[in-house]
Amino acid sequence: MAMKMSKITACDVTDCSYNQKKQCHALAITVGGPEVCACCDTYLHADKKGGVPEITGGVGACKVESCSFNSSFECGAPGIKVGLHHGHADCSTFKAR
Repeated sequence: MAMKMSKITACDVTDCSYNQKKQCHALAITVGGPEVCACCDTYLHADKKGGVPEITGGVGACKVESCSFNSSFECGAPGIKVGLHHGHADCSTFKAR
């Protein structure tokens, strides 16, 4: 069965290299890091802008098993938002099971 990649509908983390005008331009992000949180593991602070301006980023993988949208480490949300949470980039769409 084909599965559509969840798109990033907005990103408020404007100091990320992939962010241009509050839109993510990474091909895909990974949600979840070394800790059990819904952080954007793709966040990159750099002087140079990166990504592909013609595309809107999507969620390539989600390592947060406690999220109700997670199924086999894939995001099933219709779209996600990324925002700041305790000083780091987080998936604001996270919803506990």
